[in-house]
Amino acid sequence: MTNSAGIRIRPIHREDFPSVKEIYQAGINTGMATFETLAPSWAIWNKKFRADSRLLALDKNNIIGWVALSPVSARQVYSGVCEISLYVHPEYFGHGVGRALLKSIIAQSERNNIWTLQAGIFPENEASIALHKSEGFREVGYREKIGQRDGIWRDNIFLERRSPNVM
Repeated sequence: MTNSAGIRIRPIHREDFPSVKEIYQAGINTGMATFETLAPSWAIWNKKFRADSRLLALDKNNIIGWVALSPVSARQVYSGVCEISLYVHPEYFGHGVGRALLKSIIAQSERNNIWTLQAGIFPENEASIALHKSEGFREVGYREKIGQRDGIWRDNIFLERRSPNVM
């Protein structure tokens, strides 16, 4: 699938992981994207994210971003609730890559019977918060000092998006 900006979206394959990992680590290095400090191995990453909910963005043949969903719980009652992880290569910030990925994963999630997407975003990451809100996420909470990164307690804005099919 290609959007109006020429960004092509397709599923992530095992052989894409080195580029996915590089983009993930670049996001980690900003200190604005996650509590993680080191991108995981393929085995750990592959186990964490749903196989039917992993997409990447391409500019020509270059991987420039990715998005994936992870279940929030193993309990059956929460089978349609996932956390979103979205990362864009720093050279492509502000070029519509995040929006293309977010729109695509929302559509994918609805095809996969996922009724709630959630995101925990550092308050300083205003661009990510604005992007999520523009695509139907709403702020449902502020999680004060929810975890530490490099020994510093960090807050999270907790956002969610409900499928219109359940509202």
